[in-house]
Amino acid sequence: MGTDLRNQCHTVLSGHTPTSPATLFQQMADWCSENRIEHDMYGEGDLIQGFEQKVADLLGFESGLFVITGTMTQPTALQLACHERNNPVVAMHPSSHIYLRERQGYQVQQRFTVLPVGDPHKTWTLDDLQHWPDDISAVLYELPMREIGGQLPKWDDLQAIKDHCQSNNIHLHMDGARLWECKAYYQREYKQIASGFDSVYVSLYKGLNGLGGSLLLGNKAYIEKARYAMMRQGGNVYRRSPYVVAAAMQFEQQLGQMPAYFERTQELYALLERYPRFTANPEQPHTNMLHLYLPVSVSRVQALRDKLAKEQQIWLGSPQSAPLKNQCFLEWYVGGALTAMPNEQLISILDWLNEQLSQ
Repeated sequence: MGTDLRNQCHTVLSGHTPTSPATLFQQMADWCSENRIEHDMYGEGDLIQGFEQKVADLLGFESGLFVITGTMTQPTALQLACHERNNPVVAMHPSSHIYLRERQGYQVQQRFTVLPVGDPHKTWTLDDLQHWPDDISAVLYELPMREIGGQLPKWDDLQAIKDHCQSNNIHLHMDGARLWECKAYYQREYKQIASGFDSVYVSLYKGLNGLGGSLLLGNKAYIEKARYAMMRQGGNVYRRSPYVVAAAMQFEQQLGQMPAYFERTQELYALLERYPRFTANPEQPHTNMLHLYLPVSVSRVQALRDKLAKEQQIWLGSPQSAPLKNQCFLEWYVGGALTAMPNEQLISILDWLNEQLSQ
């Protein structure tokens, strides 16, 4: 029911304004025609190899590799680092996607062992890492941390972790699924943010509004090892061009929108001050996403969401459970939809939600 209702809505608060398959495919076809795009064959072709190198150059790496999913990319990236050091121990935050959302695939497949580092509700520091006495072969740091509202570490704390890993032969890997959203907060180029990491994963749809897929960035020798590792897992997709086209045709445009998305997030936070019942995490925006906590149960917000969708064709999002019984949160990504929405319309939606929660 949720998916059907969402598809009937003309306004979706989180993310970008929905584009129909027919419209998107026509845009892709037009772009391919204008740029004389040819299909790749098993990852070989001017389009995909050029885009891999383009993103690698942007982040300051020698080479890049398209991988069909991030769930394939990241465990493989870390496993390669473990094999190189003959040590299966990887450190990461307990909210990391690998640890929390991938059904313990790393463990079932006996790829490596995870040390959960730091407080689950905030970013972690070098002190948290050094709390463990174990020899560590790899460290994963997610920028930003999605499960805690898009929080980012302080720049000096991030630099300390980079320096420590480099000095101790620890492979530092970035989960950069939402890396594109970090620049506006740090006010630094992507190459500066990625500097000090040995490998980076970026998504080709989160933030970029693409169809799917990911890239792994690193030095040439590392990427060649990764290429064979992906083949062995069934990742050698015959045609990758649809995923690359969907990302490449709007790459510069979407990156160029990130400052506006962050500015709109700051405006949203100012509006939320009118509503004491609503609590944003983090307290001030780090990126153009947030978790909006509400003082009612998941089932209550689901019912309100469906009511709003049926009556006004507006989609609030999918509530998730929180530690308290009568508490839940909505994850909002401030993209094209909220950026284009007039304040009057946004305020009317927030007023409606606030009134419903009061009943």
